[in-house]
Amino acid sequence: MSRIERVSPQQAGPLTGLLLRLARRETKKLTGRETEHMIGPLEAYAHLPRLLVGYGLLEGATAKLHGVPERLKVLAELKAATMTSCEYCIDIGSQIARRSGLSDEQLLALPRYRDSEYFDELEQLVLDYAVGMSRTPVDVADELFERLRRSFDDAQIVELTNIIALESMRGRFNLALGFGSAGFSEGMVCAVPEPAAGTATAGPATADAEKPAAAAHA
Repeated sequence: MSRIERVSPQQAGPLTGLLLRLARRETKKLTGRETEHMIGPLEAYAHLPRLLVGYGLLEGATAKLHGVPERLKVLAELKAATMTSCEYCIDIGSQIARRSGLSDEQLLALPRYRDSEYFDELEQLVLDYAVGMSRTPVDVADELFERLRRSFDDAQIVELTNIIALESMRGRFNLALGFGSAGFSEGMVCAVPEPAAGTATAGPATADAEKPAAAAHA
């Protein structure tokens, strides 16, 4: 249950209502699922229509970037979601990851990706970057950044950095306002929360982290 009232398309003004309906349609296309509270965070942004428009433009511009392979971005995004312990983000991120070709084994192996056979060297590098960016304070060593430079050009690094930072923003927004799982991964394997080093963890997030991964959305 969220901590603030959602603004439904019926309650919103004409432009805001249209944006919410479009967001619901695009989210359904992205995830292949339609649930009751699938755009809860956007319904919160709708309290400030100008902010909703600005945020929508950022998300839209980000979605149109294809300099970095989609699989790598999805991995980085989901890893960042698990490190903020945002249930909504992990829920939708796991479903998007599945539709991008990630296996259940990979979803479950994310906490131990460095020792897993399911991720290649480049994927591990991207996950390292997501981990470093998601820590408080940010911990991206020069050595890690130099390894990134050997695999990506400047524009690609900015694109990858943006998606990880954006995921951190989403997670903190959703956690503060109480947006939890929306049912995108219901009945399927889901990644598990793994709080970033140096951050405080709320009780419910810790409890979820202790659940068996495969049962998180059974």
